[in-house]
Amino acid sequence: MASHRKSRTPGTRVAGIRTPALATAALTSVALLSQTAQAAPTDDDRPSLEEVEKKVGDLYRQAESATEKYNAAKEKTTKQRKRVDTLLDDVARRTQSLNEAREELGSYAAAQYRTGAGLPDTATFLLAQTPQDLFDQRRVLDRMTGRQKDAVDDYVTQQSETMKKRMEATESLRTLTETQGDLKTAKATVQKKLGDARELMARLTAEEKARLAAIERRKQEEAARKAAELARQQAEQEQAREEAAQQGGGTSDGSGSTGSTDTPPADSSYGTKAEKTLAFARAQIGKPYVWGATGPGSYDCSGLTQAAWKAAGVSLPRTTYDQVNAGTTVPVSQAQPGDLVFFYDDVTHVGIYIGNGMMIHAPKPGTYVREESIYYDGDSAIHSIVRPA
Repeated sequence: MASHRKSRTPGTRVAGIRTPALATAALTSVALLSQTAQAAPTDDDRPSLEEVEKKVGDLYRQAESATEKYNAAKEKTTKQRKRVDTLLDDVARRTQSLNEAREELGSYAAAQYRTGAGLPDTATFLLAQTPQDLFDQRRVLDRMTGRQKDAVDDYVTQQSETMKKRMEATESLRTLTETQGDLKTAKATVQKKLGDARELMARLTAEEKARLAAIERRKQEEAARKAAELARQQAEQEQAREEAAQQGGGTSDGSGSTGSTDTPPADSSYGTKAEKTLAFARAQIGKPYVWGATGPGSYDCSGLTQAAWKAAGVSLPRTTYDQVNAGTTVPVSQAQPGDLVFFYDDVTHVGIYIGNGMMIHAPKPGTYVREESIYYDGDSAIHSIVRPA
């Protein structure tokens, strides 16, 4: 007899109880929603704009720090490669000279062979690859003329010097490999930090970017106010110097002190060099910042300062780490046009002071060479002022 019971809809057993399929689907949906809720950040989890700004700023500074390390490694690599090339050329010349000396010894051996004078020992001596090994054979030496002995001495000396140069070249090649590794590491670090900064900015909404821009404008307004205050202080100092010069019967030399009319030639004065430096720097305004670049189409911060002072006939080192030691440190209140303004505790940024609390600098990737307040990142960001000439 056929059963009239309805078949059960397959279900899932939970804790020993069979549940309907609909309930199972509902439980699955709840579980998925729970997982999604855990994975997706809430508004409370999102960093504030201030935190984003600080993080991006930190990443750019870290990129600048890596850029200066890249610049140092690149400069070292270039110098080391030149040294290696010079050593290899020297080794090649010495080897050629050594071969010629060996041929000369061979000619003596052939001559003695023809005359039959001391053939066995002399031939063995002169045809050896390393004459030094047989140098103490008295019979050979006794049968040699003065010219032949000089040739042997010259060969032994050249061989010794050539071996030393080959060892130097090998060591220089090892150092070159190490500096190339440093260069590669620094390059990868720069690219990583810049990529992180771009990714962080890409996550912001249009509204957040607008608010971030507003925060930046307020910072720039405050920086401009501080620059104007510094300009006022410097103007007062200049006026005081001029009054002191007039009362003392001398003239101001423009360096913060008074002096006599016996001033140095204009073309050797700091002011003249600074004018040439600033003229060059102003001509670069609008050119893009590119890390590791030294011009003429683009610059990084230390590349710009180096190129600008080179235009005035002054050679500055390549990196900020070295440029900060390439002159005399002066107080911010006594900064003059042409002075270098260094930033941050690790000295990873530099600009050229133009007066009135302003500078010309290549700020960071995505920006262009421009004029800006030296307080663009706050008072505490300024590390030192250096007068390079």
